Amino acid sequence: MIRLIEAEELRRVLSMTDAIDALETAFRDEDLSRSAPLRSSVATPAGTLLLMPAAGERGVGVKLVTLSEFNPRRGLPFIHGAYVLFDRETQRPEAVIDGTELTAIRTAALSGLATRMLARADPRRLVLFGAGVQATAHLQAMAAVAPLEEAVIVSRTPDAARALADRAAAMGMQASVGESSAVARADLVCTCTTSPVPLFDGRVLAEGVHVNAVGSYLPDQRELDTETVRRAKVVVETRDVALAEAGDLVIPIAERAIGPEHIVADLAEVVRGAAVRTADDDVTVFESVGMAFEDLVVARAALDAAG
Repeated sequence: MIRLIEAEELRRVLSMTDAIDALETAFRDEDLSRSAPLRSSVATPAGTLLLMPAAGERGVGVKLVTLSEFNPRRGLPFIHGAYVLFDRETQRPEAVIDGTELTAIRTAALSGLATRMLARADPRRLVLFGAGVQATAHLQAMAAVAPLEEAVIVSRTPDAARALADRAAAMGMQASVGESSAVARADLVCTCTTSPVPLFDGRVLAEGVHVNAVGSYLPDQRELDTETVRRAKVVVETRDVALAEAGDLVIPIAERAIGPEHIVADLAEVVRGAAVRTADDDVTVFESVGMAFEDLVVARAALDAAG
């Protein structure tokens, strides 16, 4: 019997902290970079179809994701998807999981893990770019790993920004809708947008800040400007994937502002003890494009939690 786990059940059975912990264990104990090829991308009449397969100790799985840039104007999510999980030994199908919610939890949990490892102790001020599904999940992830007191939402969609600020306020934070200049006071910055161009001026970015950049997934698009990347100690999921897909890095490298060696570590190296932040005023960036093995880890954690 194939278990169907829809979005509401997924949110109920799998906490953000449990997802973060599952990813930390996986990055520490397994060579996950060998468990998944680069994603396949197919242009469709309405956008893009992504196919993300992976196989490992947790089973075999594939995520099918559609990206439709005009959906938000229709009041629909930018991302739709489904995840199919198979047993490791028999390869029989075990579960079909809501791929949109799985993507939101996995991406935010990964940022949560990076923040746990890279941010200064006790970060209290969050600036969050975006107000959609990913931004909402990132608010939850940052609250799971940091004693947040203040959240500033920066979005081109005022109603959604106010709604997310209200959610942050309900979580006990001083919350407001603000401008990109708010990064000058931030301890944490999360960029969760579909913007193809930089969101803020890296020259005004606060010293000591940690940035999670998750919105850019194409080599010709970026959320971070060259100055932000140049100033930062950069950590990625894996170097090969980041250098192939992350416009936040590909573009500064093409400009000769940095080289590939500017990447200090990958996340597995950090989880296993690599020192990245060595001073309180270090700027750190976690550059994430999303990899299939992360979905496999969180999908298995969700099925285990659902019983």
